[in-house]
Amino acid sequence: MTETGIGTSKSTPATLHDVAREAGVSLATASRSLNGSTRKVNDEYRKRVLDAAARLDYSPNLSAQAVARGTTTTVALLVADIADPYFSSIAAGVVAEADHERLIVTMAATERDPEREFELVRTLRGQRPRVMILAGSRPTSDPTEGALGEELAAYERSGGRVVLISRNEFDFRTVIVENTAGAEALARELVGIGYRRFAVITGGEGLRTAADRVEGFRAGLAAAGGTLDDEHVVRAAFTRDGGYDGMRQLIESGLDGIELVFAANDVMAVGALSAVRDAGLTPGTDVAVAGFDDIPTVRDVTPALTTVRVPLEELGRRALRLALGDETASSEGAVRTEVVLRESTPGITL
Repeated sequence: MTETGIGTSKSTPATLHDVAREAGVSLATASRSLNGSTRKVNDEYRKRVLDAAARLDYSPNLSAQAVARGTTTTVALLVADIADPYFSSIAAGVVAEADHERLIVTMAATERDPEREFELVRTLRGQRPRVMILAGSRPTSDPTEGALGEELAAYERSGGRVVLISRNEFDFRTVIVENTAGAEALARELVGIGYRRFAVITGGEGLRTAADRVEGFRAGLAAAGGTLDDEHVVRAAFTRDGGYDGMRQLIESGLDGIELVFAANDVMAVGALSAVRDAGLTPGTDVAVAGFDDIPTVRDVTPALTTVRVPLEELGRRALRLALGDETASSEGAVRTEVVLRESTPGITL
């Protein structure tokens, strides 16, 4: 005779019906308690359901749920580089908001490769996430752009929700960052504390976020009286090592009176600071350095880095709220940035 519990053989996985019967609640209450429903369940009932599920070793059939609902309780987040604190901070915000909504975040890195991004979107679409968030800046010339837009549109037609972070490159919900305005404000502030001759280290040709920031920086200098010659714009990988290599190139070619180097993101700026020290120079004294993003580590480097603060975790939180239909998130407009002056740009007395 086979030993059973709640009418289910030990070799047969428990079902949601078994959990509901064990907990003494309706099937709907058991489902809402276990499957991330937005409808609130009485705390006592929810505890009874969770306890029953634990006793029966019940785990939900996510594939069956996806077929039944046309979606799952997952959020798919695509970032360019998970090792970059910019993206990990955004991811922290998405995860925190997802926890609040009882959703699960899955994450993949595109490595700034448009082909890989397209393949990831196509693969993730087949897994039917409730939300897909794309957080990486994309190149201005991209052979996959049309196909990617069609893939995202098809995903939305099937019931998913797409949100972009940083700039509106497609006709989808977007959490826009003031990249151009933030860089322009930084340039004005730096001229205001005495700097006049500038260089820039930025990403490769065509990277949209980098281009926006350089454009804004140029505009700010033009308005305030600073100078930036084309030969003093160095392109490198949009990484810490890219910043290091870009600064070495500037130093080896002769700083030629350059007073301050603007790196188009903070990880590049951190690399630039290291290159200055390795060349036997003193950052902030022999040449000033500024970045963009205000990732957490730049407050602890020496000297502390001047930058443009982007509320990175709030970007992630707002992106998910926007995807889930939060009217406040949709009406808040672009995410504002703030110039933060620190010791890496002590200023020049005129």
